[in-house]
Amino acid sequence: MSGPARLFWLGLAFVAYTYLFYPVLIGLAAKLRPRPVRRRPNKPLMSIVIAAHNESANIERRVENLLDQDYPADQVEILIVSDGSIDDTPAQLEKLARIYPQVRTWSLPINNGKAVAINHAMERAQGEIVVFTDARQRFARDVLARLAENFSDPQVGSVSGELIFENPALSTQDSGLRTQDSATISVGLYWRYEVWLRRQESGAGSMLGATGAIYAIRRELWQPLPPGTILDDFLTPMRIVLAGRRAILDGRAVCFDKPSSRARQEMTRKVRTLAGNFQAFALEPGLLVPWRNPSTWFQLVSHKLARLLVPYALILMLFGSLAAHGWFYHLVAAGQLAFYGLAAAGHAGELQGRTHHSRLVTFAYTFATLNIAAVIGLIAWAGGKGAAVWKKS
Repeated sequence: MSGPARLFWLGLAFVAYTYLFYPVLIGLAAKLRPRPVRRRPNKPLMSIVIAAHNESANIERRVENLLDQDYPADQVEILIVSDGSIDDTPAQLEKLARIYPQVRTWSLPINNGKAVAINHAMERAQGEIVVFTDARQRFARDVLARLAENFSDPQVGSVSGELIFENPALSTQDSGLRTQDSATISVGLYWRYEVWLRRQESGAGSMLGATGAIYAIRRELWQPLPPGTILDDFLTPMRIVLAGRRAILDGRAVCFDKPSSRARQEMTRKVRTLAGNFQAFALEPGLLVPWRNPSTWFQLVSHKLARLLVPYALILMLFGSLAAHGWFYHLVAAGQLAFYGLAAAGHAGELQGRTHHSRLVTFAYTFATLNIAAVIGLIAWAGGKGAAVWKKS
């Protein structure tokens, strides 16, 4: 076998392991050696933390949604920090704090980033359990009760709920996954795959991180975030895992959001997420050391780290097949070029304002976008620009 052919097969094996064989392995682990959570009714004092930046259009509706929880009102406090907002958010927060005794608010004069805002709230949080969320989403009424039940298990340190994407034109049951809008389809298809994978990882032990729109931790396990932290929803749960507790997913605790209306918005989010992964590994290098992180090292390398390296494996596949001799490699190279051509067509349609594509074009565009985002995320993190990305997402 020639050198270029070896490069092709090496790249193909890596991509296949990342997207196919690892999910099969973790699915088998969750089925054959499950680690169920011992849940029972539990009503601890819960602090809900929101870092808000220019959220005047959402914040009042969000507070009303949180106050409508099926949970004892005297066991809930809502802490909201306006992080240098330049709209009407600070004035709205003052009004909400006057109306609702459970709401406590602060307005920071300068936009220092989400990590600083969260740290500010956590210094003042009193709850045994802290729930992190954003201003844009909506909780189902039983979210706090569902999350709290998991902390009856002393091994559980972090609990993530499940995010469901809605589309106003569809029923709640559809959850935005049948629409023909390409951006929504791409979010829906990718998110279904990702949620399934998180369920398997959680069932086998611990998931990797949490869903930023809905996750809870034991306050005693909290560690202040370094200023400029991009992904609090990855770094905080993984620190809890390093401390010997589990980070799990409870699909009964549901949060609703609307998908990005434009694929470029989703690209920004993915760049932020992937830059945050690189940053988290730099902040907590122990995550990548098997004897420091025995419970999730295999998942972390196979899921998070491998995803970051897939773009380079794809390059090996393409150039290996182009340089190798034989009709098989020529055919495979043509297939890859055609696939990337479909992705380019999807991008061109997006630039022209077309949001309706065939499923094949949508899949190619989504796959290419995710891998381009991984490369840009590395560049953004290495260039020190990733810390500000959350403000734009």
